[in-house]
Parts: sequence; structure tokens; C-alpha cells
Amino acid sequence: METLVKILIYIHAFFGGLGLISGIAGIAVKKGSKLHKNSGKAFSYSMFISSLVSLVIARMPGHENLFLFLIGVYTIYLVLAGNRALTFKGDIKSSADTIDKTISGTMLGASVLMLLIGIYQLTMHKGGNAVLFAFFGGFGLYMTLKDFYTFRVFKEKKNAWLSSHIGRMVAALIASITAFMVAGLHLQTLVMWTLPSVIGTIYISYWNRKIKGMPSLALAK
Repeated sequence: METLVKILIYIHAFFGGLGLISGIAGIAVKKGSKLHKNSGKAFSYSMFISSLVSLVIARMPGHENLFLFLIGVYTIYLVLAGNRALTFKGDIKSSADTIDKTISGTMLGASVLMLLIGIYQLTMHKGGNAVLFAFFGGFGLYMTLKDFYTFRVFKEKKNAWLSSHIGRMVAALIASITAFMVAGLHLQTLVMWTLPSVIGTIYISYWNRKIKGMPSLALAK
């Protein structure tokens, strides 16, 4: 069993590293360019596979970890929602479909669970990952509620898809950077868990302000 776990960890780390490299490349190049799109695809597939493997590892005997399992769910949501946001561009669709609502709805439930666990542990002074449960649960709740808002207004707010795409994909990159710092460099402190998210939020806020001043679908091509 332990041999299988090691193999899965190597697979998880390999695709996580590939996701980190391709994600940084996607950020560095011109938005909407062919290289950006190819980097984004490589990032999405890599992060999805890495996170999916992490779900298996976090439920295996002797390695059960609810927090890491839910973080894996969170990362998968970010990748899927970030890519689904592209389907709201232009006249591709007239309304959110079942897949969109299922992805965001599943993460909404997971976010509420994380938040409740964090609040419970903080209230009962249980320690552990209480702050992290509450922190990431709060972020997930905010993002999924914003998803459902976007589902209602994307026809009127033509660049809503772009804001959602950038926000989710950057957040997924933040997850890969955090994993590298915590698992790869063994910097397992509260600051290392939360600092990338804080910096990433500032970056996302910058882009949201920039998008508001853009003509409709400025980066669509």
C-alpha cells in the first residue's frame, strides 16, 4: 500500500510542477495569444490530474486528511470554473447550464463545510487547521456566490466572463504555488499557506479594475 501511495505522490508532484511552470508561463505572456491559450490548456490538465490524484491520496488508509481532500476539491473547482467561464463569452450560450451550476454548487457545499469546520474548531479551541479551514472556506464561498451572480448578469455585463476566468485561473495558480511552498519547500506555516492567496487577491483585484475600463470583449480574440 505504501508503495502505491509513493507512486501516487510522485504523479501528484510531477503534474503539480508542470502546472506551476505552465501557469506562470500563462501569466507572463500576452493574454489571448496562442501561447497563452496553450499554456492555459497545459496548466488546466496538469492541475486537474494533480488535484484528482491528491483526492485519492487524502482518503487512503494511514493518509486520511480531510483538509487536503477539500483543498483538492477547491483546486479542481477553480480549474473547471475558470475554463467554463470562457463559454460565457460573446453569444456562445444564453444561460448557465447544468454543468456550470453543478461545478459551482458542489464547491459551494464544500466551502460551507470548510467554513463550519473552521468555526467549530476555533470556537472549541481544537487547534489543527481551524484558521485554514475558515480562510479557504470563506474564499470558496465568496467565489461560488459570485459565480451564481455572474450566471444571472453575464448577458448584461459583457466582460463578466473575463473577470471570472482570470479570477479562477489565477486562484488555481495560487494553489499550485502554495503547494510548492508548503509541500515542496516544507515551509508549513500559516503565513506560507495564506500569503500567496493574499498576493493573488491583490493581482485579481488589479485585473478586475482594469477589465471595468475595457471595451466589451477586449481580450476575446
